[in-house]
Amino acid sequence: MRGKKVLVTGADGFIGSHLVEELIRNGAKVRAFCFYNSFNSWGWIDSLPDDIKDQLEIFTGDIRDPNGVKTALQGMDVVFHLAALIAIPFSYHSPDSYIDTNIKGTLNIIQAARDLGLERVLVTSTSEVYGTAHYIPIDEKHPRQPQSPYSASKIGADCIAESFYKSFDLPITIVRPFNTYGPRQSARAVIPTVITQLLNGEEQIKLGDLSPTRDLLFVKDTARGFIEIAQSSSLIGEDCNIATETEISIGDLAHEIISQINPKAVIVQDVTRIRPTKSEVFRLYGSAARIKEHTNWNANFSLTDGIAETISWFKDKNNLSHYKHDIYNI
Repeated sequence: MRGKKVLVTGADGFIGSHLVEELIRNGAKVRAFCFYNSFNSWGWIDSLPDDIKDQLEIFTGDIRDPNGVKTALQGMDVVFHLAALIAIPFSYHSPDSYIDTNIKGTLNIIQAARDLGLERVLVTSTSEVYGTAHYIPIDEKHPRQPQSPYSASKIGADCIAESFYKSFDLPITIVRPFNTYGPRQSARAVIPTVITQLLNGEEQIKLGDLSPTRDLLFVKDTARGFIEIAQSSSLIGEDCNIATETEISIGDLAHEIISQINPKAVIVQDVTRIRPTKSEVFRLYGSAARIKEHTNWNANFSLTDGIAETISWFKDKNNLSHYKHDIYNI
């Protein structure tokens, strides 16, 4: 990516901020698209080291606005489109916002990219589009199952992106990371939920269903995966998983975190955190065959090491202060 002019949407978010760091270290010229707000906050970009921030160009806007999106993309070679609404429970009662942001926002990005003739467009999908596994490991041919309004919106965004490749030969790749975790992850996710309760002294850790399994991917591995995919011309017109080809249940994951922080803590079930049965995705276990065939990517972090680094980040009181551990964040 050295010398490439790159726009990252959702740069102010969890994965986006890590991707920005990795791109800068790879020599890219990065424009960070951050969600406009009256506080002049750039989200997690504000927490990056000064040597990274000094090399960034910040653009504030809203991906639902096609005019702002086109302005942001002017002069760019590559776009990594990560901006999205992602919380599944919130999508149950606010589905309209997911359609506007995830589908219309993606359309705005790819339409502008087509008009401006960008070299590469990477659209971020999610393993949630697969739903509960019909078979494992889940490869890119697995059926799509819209088990929540969130996953339905991402399936729609994927389809719009695929149609622009087939209709207009737009050089799109759909990047599909499995369950990414690490420093800066939002409070609605299970790992920050467990860690923040423990670090705030709780010994009864509130969780929902402990039986679903997830393929957990450390965020630095995810960011490297995006860049490797962007540099592979053979993945144009394809969708591509980033996965570890492992799985762990939510219960076993929670016990791993508890063992690293306070082995005396116990798990208690909070029924308000349990999703509707037909909406819960009970098994995610991804195939990494395609990314390994077309790139040099491999996961560098074991789950134990990734959890340890994540806990270390949360132990910094400045970081922990961003999280309200006693509230169920949907």
